[in-house]
Amino acid sequence: MSTSDNKSKSSDSDYALRMTEHWQRIGVASSRLAAGIARRQLTGDFFMFPDPMLISRAFQRFGTSLLENPQELIKLQSELISDGFKLWQESLSPNTSAETADGGKPDRRFQHEAWFENTVYDFIRRSYLLNANRLLETVQQADDLDPQSKKMVEFYMRQYIDALSPTNFALSNPAVAEKAIETGGESLLNGLANILEDLADGDGQLRLRHVDPEAFTVGQDIAATPGRVVYENRLMQLIQYSPTTETVHERPLLIVPPWINKYYILDLNEKKSWIRWAVAQGHTVFVISWVNPGAELAETTFDDYLTEGPLTALEVINSITGSQQVNALGYCIGGTLLATTLAWLAAGGEEDRISSATFLTTMLDFSEVGELSVFIDEEQIAQLEQYMANKGYLQGAMLGQAFNLLQANDLIWGYVINNYLLGREPVPFDLLYWNGDNTCMPARMQSWYLRNLYLENRLREPAALEIAGRPIDLGKIKTPAYFLSTAADHIAPWQSTYRSARLLGGPVRFVLGGSGHVAGVINPENSGKYGYRTHNRLLADPQRWLDSAKEHSGSWWPDWRSWVSKYAGDSVTARTPPEGIEPAPGRYVKVRAPKGAI
Repeated sequence: MSTSDNKSKSSDSDYALRMTEHWQRIGVASSRLAAGIARRQLTGDFFMFPDPMLISRAFQRFGTSLLENPQELIKLQSELISDGFKLWQESLSPNTSAETADGGKPDRRFQHEAWFENTVYDFIRRSYLLNANRLLETVQQADDLDPQSKKMVEFYMRQYIDALSPTNFALSNPAVAEKAIETGGESLLNGLANILEDLADGDGQLRLRHVDPEAFTVGQDIAATPGRVVYENRLMQLIQYSPTTETVHERPLLIVPPWINKYYILDLNEKKSWIRWAVAQGHTVFVISWVNPGAELAETTFDDYLTEGPLTALEVINSITGSQQVNALGYCIGGTLLATTLAWLAAGGEEDRISSATFLTTMLDFSEVGELSVFIDEEQIAQLEQYMANKGYLQGAMLGQAFNLLQANDLIWGYVINNYLLGREPVPFDLLYWNGDNTCMPARMQSWYLRNLYLENRLREPAALEIAGRPIDLGKIKTPAYFLSTAADHIAPWQSTYRSARLLGGPVRFVLGGSGHVAGVINPENSGKYGYRTHNRLLADPQRWLDSAKEHSGSWWPDWRSWVSKYAGDSVTARTPPEGIEPAPGRYVKVRAPKGAI
């Protein structure tokens, strides 16, 4: 028998073995899925956020508004028919130049050459883009809708359009057909196994994987900066990091991360860890690691997060280092809590306990929250409150799914194509691993947060809120502040964070970085990416600020280092963490949110 015959038989055997493994995975996942659906039926937990019924009602109002303006509807239909005839004529001699869907930017969904070189695929692509644009124009013509309904219709119409992209279907995506032929159908079978496993993980609701949950180990690959847990209570562990310099700044640095995610977004791998970098700059770094709460903390309040979080951390830091003052940094809603802390201290004449405050992508004025507003209204918050009252907490994955809709092509459909249609495994990516490592939020605290800040926007109003026995007035904060925002932030739009910065009563340095909510922050100084803008004045109009701001290349990290050094104090001998409770990153950060239905 020839060598080629042996190779052929071996290849056939390997193929058959792999196909058998795929079928085994499909069988196991199908059994798990059936059991999960049965569990949900027993518990009656079919809550979904966003609620499809509310979306349906908004579209019903949209349909009514169209029928009330028949002339406009007829005009739009006539234009669509005319464009359709024109497209058909052009398809007989197709233009192979790259077309775009939005303002001249190449549409990344259509990268395969067949979308432009094959007549059929080219016609499918152009037909889709034509209809997509016309649908959006139709929504924009509905001027008689109430503002919230119109926002919902525009937002979910884009979701509908994105979902119907021909790239999302096996029969109309040339890359999928090519891969299926190349693998003898194995890619489709592996994709089926992948989607069944993700459905089984959600007890029938799809839990789309951006990364393998076993790809990283917290404390080894990520969150691995050496340190000790020096204090803990029911809501947080306080970590102090080991110095890497012989001397350090006199004033320690306290980091207040968001509680909707885990703190190690600031401590990814060695090259991207902001915490490791800050330690190397001579800061004695402390970070709050929030608990991942269950139903036992359902009655925990925002006041508790303030008093048992940053206020307690200040006392512990003082007892360990002897320093009466710290520099503080808050990220996202951790920054919102930090600002509340500053206002609380100012109300009691204790503002000197924090020498400077840094806010990373932080909103204090919630009047304009971008596309997040589509999820914020009385009816939707009331539904969440009812759900949380029964469960005791809100699972972060539920909000994560809503956030993914803000970048659906990147965070949903790109992975549908990769994982299910092409049958590939997600690429290991520490940032996306962190994004999927969700936390829960206590029911009472989360309800207060959504109502008082997002819905009623009371934090910006002087003394409209009383927290832990003191009135909160952001205007009384005289602490020097550094605000970092990012130009493409879809969670905390930079114009809103700019208005937030103007609420404080002290000197503010506002910096606008590139990229988005996470990538623009985790931008090491040697990356050479994105750049940032600064201005020597905080003008009333954010657009005027942007037009006259100075552009800088590279990361914002060195700019912050220069700024904070003015408030860091003299040099002192490096401080080694006490033995404490356990090594960093501690137990709290390793607790994963429950799997299954959310």
